Amino acid sequence: MTTDSSPAHEQAQAITHGTAAPASTPIVIRPLTALEHLDQAVSIQREVWGYSDLDTDPRAILIIASRFIGQVFGAFDGQRLIGLALAFHASPAGRLHSHRVGVLKEYQNRGIGRELKLAQRADAISRGIEIIQWTFDPLQTRNAHFNLVRLGGIARTYIPNFYGVTSSPLHGGLPTDRLLIEWHLTSPRVADVLVGTRPAPSSGSVQVDLPPPALRTNAEAQMKLRESLQARLLEGYAVTSFASAEGREFYTLEKL
Repeated sequence: MTTDSSPAHEQAQAITHGTAAPASTPIVIRPLTALEHLDQAVSIQREVWGYSDLDTDPRAILIIASRFIGQVFGAFDGQRLIGLALAFHASPAGRLHSHRVGVLKEYQNRGIGRELKLAQRADAISRGIEIIQWTFDPLQTRNAHFNLVRLGGIARTYIPNFYGVTSSPLHGGLPTDRLLIEWHLTSPRVADVLVGTRPAPSSGSVQVDLPPPALRTNAEAQMKLRESLQARLLEGYAVTSFASAEGREFYTLEKL
């Protein structure tokens, strides 16, 4: 991690998960600094995202992030690295850009990704950072729920084809359209969400429907969602929530 001496860098955070755990040891979140662990972080990217070398962040980038320009956290099951969180300082000042958070498949759906995000948050607050931002695919409803509902992020910006077409099979050969999440770390909204209180939408909120699941690898359906969200964002709305109801899946947008 970076060379400052804040408590978030010095103390590992231990998280014990439920009976579905494939190992008896607690999952521990801690900064990655050792070269052997950063090498493992390169391998984690290939396992989680299925990337080729072209789209994988090399060890040199992880070293620079961990020592000078960001944060690198790992989730460990014993001595095994099973998850990664990578972030860089961003512009304007007072922000981090969370580039990657991923957990090996057999450890997913157990809250480890959320604990990695909370470790990022605690470390950022200790450094006086107010906002962590990151991108996600608006067609991925699991990520939408995690980012908006479980963490309390909002999105004001839609970026078409942000990464270009990548080597990851998870992206299905589609343009990598992304919403840019803003996680206002100490805001009342985030504080409420993290203790389980879900903010009610304002009276002027609007909804944008996602295409049916069978069409979410379809470029035409992606374009329709892009146009709908971009139009609302240009009107001054922000994406504030995601929900499923009566066979629909939709985003809620508000003017904040």
